[in-house]
Amino acid sequence: MNQMTTRASADGAEVQVPHAGSVDMEQFIHHTELPHTGVSRAFDRFIHRVASAAHWSWMALMLVILVNVVLRYALGEGHIELEELQWHLYAIGWLVGLSFCYVLDDHVRVDLLHERLGLKAQAVIELLGILLLLLPFAGAVLWYAIPFVEYSFAMNEVSMAPGGLPYRWAIKAFLVIGFALLLIAMLSRLSRICALLFGFPNALSNDTEESCHGNQ
Repeated sequence: MNQMTTRASADGAEVQVPHAGSVDMEQFIHHTELPHTGVSRAFDRFIHRVASAAHWSWMALMLVILVNVVLRYALGEGHIELEELQWHLYAIGWLVGLSFCYVLDDHVRVDLLHERLGLKAQAVIELLGILLLLLPFAGAVLWYAIPFVEYSFAMNEVSMAPGGLPYRWAIKAFLVIGFALLLIAMLSRLSRICALLFGFPNALSNDTEESCHGNQ
């Protein structure tokens, strides 16, 4: 429960104001509590490991930004390669983060009805969303991204900016990696939805889930 402070308003009435930092953010987070399966645990563990490595891109990004700011404003030197590296590191963190947020069910939801529905109704909505929206979108991105990266690799593409970074295909490859991970996360989520709605694959028992979670 949020802590409140009583404060007098201009007309003499007392109003309650929450303390700074006392707002419970959990009230804004709504997870669909689906059962785990052996497939989902294996896929989630893989994505967690990839994301744990990719998280360092955010640390590297902050360091590059700091160096770039010091060089630009303290020494009057501008470096195109550092500016491009910032966008590359941001792209890596964001693209890998898509699948990580999805397996945690911490992606943004903006709706008025979902949280009021029952668990099975939520699962049906998510199943339809995956099959009709997310799966076709991710498939289309991969369909066009793979030849996009292949062409860049064959041409040994480099930055068009003077002093820019070489090997442009390497950062473009993360478009394929990011959406391939998203497809894996999607399969993980589908297995959990199907376990709830159709009983296949078999859901893990609580003891099995705790054991699998402890091995991650």
